[in-house]
Amino acid sequence: MKKIFLSFIAVAFVLNASAQKKNAKPFATQLTALEAKMNEGLAKYNVPGGAIAIVYNNEIILSKGFGLKDAATREPVTENSSFAIASNSKAFTSAALAICVDRGLLKWDDKVQNFLPELKLYDPYVSANLTVRDLLSHRQGFETFAGDLIWYGTNHSRSEILRRWQFVEPKYGFRTTYGYSNIAFLAAGQIVEKVTGKTWDEFVKNEFFVPLGMKNANTSITAFQSGADIASPHNTVKGKNIPIPYVNWDNIGPAGSINACVNELSQWMMLQLNKGTLGGKKYWDEKRTYEMWEYNINKPVSKWQRENMPSRHANGYGMGWELMEYGGHKIVSHGGGYDGMISKTILIPDMNLGFVILTNSNNSLPSAMGFEFLDLFLGVKGSKNWVNEFAPAAEEDKSNEIEAHELAACSEDVTGVYESEMYGKVEVRKEGTTLVIDFLPTALFKGELWATGTLLCYDLKWTTQMMLPSGKVNFILDRTGKVEEMRVFVENPDFDFSELKLYKVK
Repeated sequence: MKKIFLSFIAVAFVLNASAQKKNAKPFATQLTALEAKMNEGLAKYNVPGGAIAIVYNNEIILSKGFGLKDAATREPVTENSSFAIASNSKAFTSAALAICVDRGLLKWDDKVQNFLPELKLYDPYVSANLTVRDLLSHRQGFETFAGDLIWYGTNHSRSEILRRWQFVEPKYGFRTTYGYSNIAFLAAGQIVEKVTGKTWDEFVKNEFFVPLGMKNANTSITAFQSGADIASPHNTVKGKNIPIPYVNWDNIGPAGSINACVNELSQWMMLQLNKGTLGGKKYWDEKRTYEMWEYNINKPVSKWQRENMPSRHANGYGMGWELMEYGGHKIVSHGGGYDGMISKTILIPDMNLGFVILTNSNNSLPSAMGFEFLDLFLGVKGSKNWVNEFAPAAEEDKSNEIEAHELAACSEDVTGVYESEMYGKVEVRKEGTTLVIDFLPTALFKGELWATGTLLCYDLKWTTQMMLPSGKVNFILDRTGKVEEMRVFVENPDFDFSELKLYKVK
């Protein structure tokens, strides 16, 4: 009898242990470590706040806010706090076109001018042969971010931006070299409207947000409701995080205007990992997923990547997704950079595992946390402390101050209106004793010109609240000695002011 009783206890123990193991949270150790890294990173990178979500086998295993959504009000980030996801929007545009392919409205290799006959690029051959696939793969021949000044903060409409795209000069041969283009994705979004009769915004809302239950997601900051759970973007000035206003990105919407929270983006990641089907609803055919995740253009593995990531063997871009081979797995990912907000999405398809991080300042923490996630969950041997690796150097003074200069003496020679076919008009004028430069298509770019001691060469000090460093402005004379051209130089990773061919028109 005693033996029978002991046997019963043993069986009960085994069954209970088995049940506990079955109910245990997947990757519990990794999740604990990742949360600790996130808290460490917020402090080390001086980031106000952020949020992370992880999905695995069609379940959300982490969805959590960290830190503050607003440094002034001290309100905490939640899993439902909306952030600008910027270029993570591009995958939505590619998926929208995948649906159009399924419905027989277009093919990936259809010519763009079949749908947008008015679209012209600098090279007539590229204009005539550009395909939908080319738009989604960053292989038109442009340098990364070429032409972004056309849309950033300007009053140019989507159609006007595309018209001005023809004045952006390519740097590479067609389909030879990767060059990231936001305007190409705007064109892709306009094709969605052309073939469906719905704007890109309407299509994304009806086809994705509504059926996925993404109730708070939107494609414009104008949809924000008062009192809603919305994170504030921040700029860092002398080590202090300052909340800044959202910048309207409506005119480039298909390339980057979506706002969403990690809790709802979890549904989007699960839809991607399930290759177009979720909750019994088929959004697009599985074949389309593999097409979007195939390499359409390669990117070199850099020397730094080879030395620091020995398990990284390939880089490239599909359609709306960055691709790499890392730790023996194919990684499908994308980043997003907005004014005062940086984000990252990572999918590991063969593990049915996805990760998203949203933050509310300009920082490299999402990149660091992305590799922390990969190494922890893939078990990469010899992994680095990526939070330390990507940590910012000692802070520099980026307050846009220019010392030991005097305001430039106002000169009738340099004042006037200058125009770029690509961009529009820029005015140099006197305001009292100050020489002012004003980029007329946007309220974001306005500054003062300060004398440097060199004739017709000025320091540019921005007077508007934005995150560009100071720059230089040079004026070029014609053969009669009159000013005919203005050149602007501002060292930054996002906008190439030297693209602007500004000639004096008035």
